[in-house]
Amino acid sequence: MRFVDKVVLITGSGAGIGRAAALAFAREGASVVVNSQSAASGSETLALLRSEGRAALFVQGDVSCNDDARRLVEEAVRRFGRLHVLVNNAGIVLPGRVDNISEDDWERTFAVNVKGSYLVSRHAIQAMRQSGGGVIVHVSSVAAEKGIPDRAAYSASKGALLALTRAMARDYLGENIRVNCVCPGTTYTPSLEQRLQAFDDPEKARAEFTARQPMGRFGRDDEIAAAILFAACDEAAFMNGETISINGGMTI
Repeated sequence: MRFVDKVVLITGSGAGIGRAAALAFAREGASVVVNSQSAASGSETLALLRSEGRAALFVQGDVSCNDDARRLVEEAVRRFGRLHVLVNNAGIVLPGRVDNISEDDWERTFAVNVKGSYLVSRHAIQAMRQSGGGVIVHVSSVAAEKGIPDRAAYSASKGALLALTRAMARDYLGENIRVNCVCPGTTYTPSLEQRLQAFDDPEKARAEFTARQPMGRFGRDDEIAAAILFAACDEAAFMNGETISINGGMTI
């Protein structure tokens, strides 16, 4: 298995892509540290991992808070002794154009999607140095690569992760710390379902969202998880500072 004896920390892994990635890493032999702001969802992921006999830990916390970000890494190292892989998956999607999104929503989007990735990476890098290196995978979005209506703050924050990936890859090139990025397209997750249900006509919204997909369907969380594992695995060790786009053809 590709991640035997590896310790993997995944932010925002209480549901959706993060949970799918946690399960995929564990099935490849990794010890997994789960993170979520929700005690219920994080505990559910932990229970799933343990039901398969996998070594796992759940640390509740908000990645946009430095104390929580530091504690997340510290508890991972305290429990497992090392840290080899960080997946910065935690993120929020708030609607709005530049002319109508509130300043609070703009700042909250960047606090979670960008600052959170910076903070957890900052502490993870110290732990990876002690392990002789590691891999960081940022989860961005197709919204960073093409225009998506009514998603100005989200698109800008995910675009920042693309630039951050390249900057970090260059900064840590000599320390055996690789940094890559995965850009998913529209993926069916509990978060997407919640956004669909917020429409006056959820089924109409579902049909319209689906119609925008070149392959005629949403992506699956396990498909995105597979790309995340590839970005982190030793078999792809020559890939650094790069982006994997897995979007069902949205950028064709």
